[in-house]
Amino acid sequence: MTAIPPEFNLQSYDFDLPEAQIAQDPTEKRGASRLLVLDRNSGEVRDAMFADIPDLLPPGALLVVNNTKVLPARLIGRKESGGKVEFLLLTPLALIEPGANADGTKTATVEGLLKASKGPRQGDRLLFPGIELRVLEKGEFGRAKVAMRWTGDLAEHFLKQGHIPLPPYIHREDKSEDRTRYQTVYSREDKLGSVAAPTAGLHFTPSIMDALAARDIRMAEVTLYVGYGTFSPVRAHDIREHVMHAEYAEVSEETARAIATAKSEGRPVVAVGTTTSRTLESMATALGEIGPFKGWTDIFIRPGYGFKVVDQLITNFHLPRSSLIIMVCTLAGRQQIIDAYNHAVRQGFRFFSYGDAMLIR
Repeated sequence: MTAIPPEFNLQSYDFDLPEAQIAQDPTEKRGASRLLVLDRNSGEVRDAMFADIPDLLPPGALLVVNNTKVLPARLIGRKESGGKVEFLLLTPLALIEPGANADGTKTATVEGLLKASKGPRQGDRLLFPGIELRVLEKGEFGRAKVAMRWTGDLAEHFLKQGHIPLPPYIHREDKSEDRTRYQTVYSREDKLGSVAAPTAGLHFTPSIMDALAARDIRMAEVTLYVGYGTFSPVRAHDIREHVMHAEYAEVSEETARAIATAKSEGRPVVAVGTTTSRTLESMATALGEIGPFKGWTDIFIRPGYGFKVVDQLITNFHLPRSSLIIMVCTLAGRQQIIDAYNHAVRQGFRFFSYGDAMLIR
């Protein structure tokens, strides 16, 4: 059997993390997180606070953020035959095209995750307040295609009765504060529909954004509707065999123009989060240039990929053996990232969605 080169061996992306360092709640105040700064050229790491970020980025840099908003996408209802059932909507709201029925209801075929003590079967009806589902197809790991029927405004149903779908490593039920703290301050109502937050953006506050603007650090927006696949583990020992989940992304003409201008003027493009990075690199890969982009992407950024747009990255700490840690290793070098993560563990940094942040420059 041929040995897998280290850069493609999944075990190369592992690190030891004490359970106690997986953040279960956000910091008491938004923006009070710590920041690990990694210099890619020298390999130097240093500890800072996220509030220092305006002084750590070069004046004139273009900061690109993901403006999506998390939907309270987890519904709790019952099977028509009895028994509790949960449904997590995976299809972005913006992509749901409802059909009108004679009785005033609307219907659409969507994808989601189903969870019940006894899994629903094809053809089963599932009942939620104001929403009814019929199981059309069942897939792996709880995924299902369902026919959804509802009355009124679909988003309102989720906003009223839905639960914030916290990541699987947060071992508690969602609370009312998660509705605000598991959102970025720049998330947009018309971009509602993600089932996970672009968590690198959770650290930003209006005052930090004002301080960035004062240093002539400009901001541009993209949209990527974050799917639950972001938490899916890489199962292939040889990461070249891994197939990425698809997510829907948008780059406006205005943002494309801002990026092209920054590039032409030699100003660095700083991506806030792996979802922003994925959007920008998908745009450049699909078009072969910088321009407006809209569509599904299943890009897997792994060793051998050359970044076309992203110069610097603000990101949270990622799960071992995940596609996200593989992405940041591709940007900054595998050993440098693993060394930086081990430093963060020793220094007591908080990890994952509600954890601390990292600046790779």
